[in-house]
Amino acid sequence: MRTTVLIIGGGVTGAGLARDLALRGVACVLVDKQDVNAGASGGNHGLLHSGARYVGSDPLAARECREEGEILRRIAPHCVEDTGGLFVAVSGDDEAYVADFPGLCAKSGITATALDVKTARDLEPALSDRLIAAYAVADASVDPFKLSLDNIGQAMTHGARFLPWTQVVGFRLDAGRIRAATLRDTANGREYELEVSLVVNAAGAWAGRVAALAGPHVDLVFSKGTLLVTQSRITDRVINRLRPATDADILVPGGTVSILGTTSVRIPDPDDCRPSIAEVDQIIDEGAAMVPELNATRYIRAYSGVRPLFGKTSAGSGDRAVSRGFALLDHARDGVENFVTITGGKLTTYRLMAEKAANLVCAKLGVDAPCLTAATVMPPYAGGRWTEPGLAPKKWLKATDPTDSILCECEMVSKSVVDDIVRTMPAASPGTTLLSIGLRSRIGKGPCQGGFCSLRVAGHLYDTEVVRGDQGLCEIRRFLDERWRGVHPILFDFPLMQAEFQEAVHCGLFGLELVREDENGKGKP
Repeated sequence: MRTTVLIIGGGVTGAGLARDLALRGVACVLVDKQDVNAGASGGNHGLLHSGARYVGSDPLAARECREEGEILRRIAPHCVEDTGGLFVAVSGDDEAYVADFPGLCAKSGITATALDVKTARDLEPALSDRLIAAYAVADASVDPFKLSLDNIGQAMTHGARFLPWTQVVGFRLDAGRIRAATLRDTANGREYELEVSLVVNAAGAWAGRVAALAGPHVDLVFSKGTLLVTQSRITDRVINRLRPATDADILVPGGTVSILGTTSVRIPDPDDCRPSIAEVDQIIDEGAAMVPELNATRYIRAYSGVRPLFGKTSAGSGDRAVSRGFALLDHARDGVENFVTITGGKLTTYRLMAEKAANLVCAKLGVDAPCLTAATVMPPYAGGRWTEPGLAPKKWLKATDPTDSILCECEMVSKSVVDDIVRTMPAASPGTTLLSIGLRSRIGKGPCQGGFCSLRVAGHLYDTEVVRGDQGLCEIRRFLDERWRGVHPILFDFPLMQAEFQEAVHCGLFGLELVREDENGKGKP
């Protein structure tokens, strides 16, 4: 196997880079050791920043967010819900920062419209009666999974390849150049070589590990951010706390839910990232200061992502002092001529990051082709459409097909939707099918968090001979392990009773606590 460019990391930056290079006519292969958005790209608010959050701490990042948000609205409006946003201050917040805020926004070219407190509360009745100031900004919400899948879909249309569940485990170097990468199928353990002309490391929080395989050192800070998902949508607009960036000061509406967060906690290992009970309590307490309803609402899940922050913090400054900008590293300076790392940044600025990386790649390859991503519309990709909240039930109701049974009652996902996802997604290795379906749909996203739909979907996969033998039970266990890790920190009151019932079903009827996997993902006693 051979390709011109190997891109490591299937998050939004890697997906955007594959699209950019493919539109320039450069052959590329995108790989990820898991699947789409396995890292920070899948563990965020889904907030399309206006840039206002960074006007006081990082004006460059603020301007980049403003400019890239406008571009994304033009090229992929189907990925964006243009909610608008409010920055609100409550009694006790820093009034000096409140007074400086409109001027700081103006310096970054960001429009912040002052609202009187009554108008703000009329727009969003859930806001606290302790408001002292409010400004309207151009925030929005974005579906990060649809965004990445649409980038990958357009890239594949122009000749790129995407290989999920494929890990880079080594490089073959000669005379200061990477000649080939050793790839491992994470499901069956098979290894093979891919010859390359150039490698781009877009592995997010794992970029340092990937770089080390070729020799260079990449200095990263791992900052965990934890978020909560409410059962219902609390507000129509994005709500930001009007203060210097800190924990639990953003509430983002997305479909039928709202997402509250986030924290910033230094962790030593990006693989050891999960929400804690202490973080959940802190997030609710802080968030309720601006939206009191958050103290009483039901939460269906907590989840965490790892921000790959490039650079060091000064003593006592905390990880929020590290720039949210991105770093593009040419490892020719480290003695590896055809190796590039792109890291840091934000979801909102992914396209710009990809453009800068692609410019460097093309300069190294001698390719004279301009970037087209800012002006080229990105059409919806069939393999990513089912992440949209509400689409599956609309399709089911319109079809009125009595044979098309509902498999996920929380999100109204039917058999035909699952069949469509299986047809359009890359060939899944044994042991990964249910996880990949979950990433490309609303399955497991509702109040039961996969407790019932995982069984129904697995049963349907057996009926259609997509899975065989013990594979289905192993896949259910892996799927539920991933979903329930976000349920544990919020278990109290009714959710705790529901979780105990689900445990009784899965262990009592199916013996899932006895199911284990060997090194190749196959079931064993």
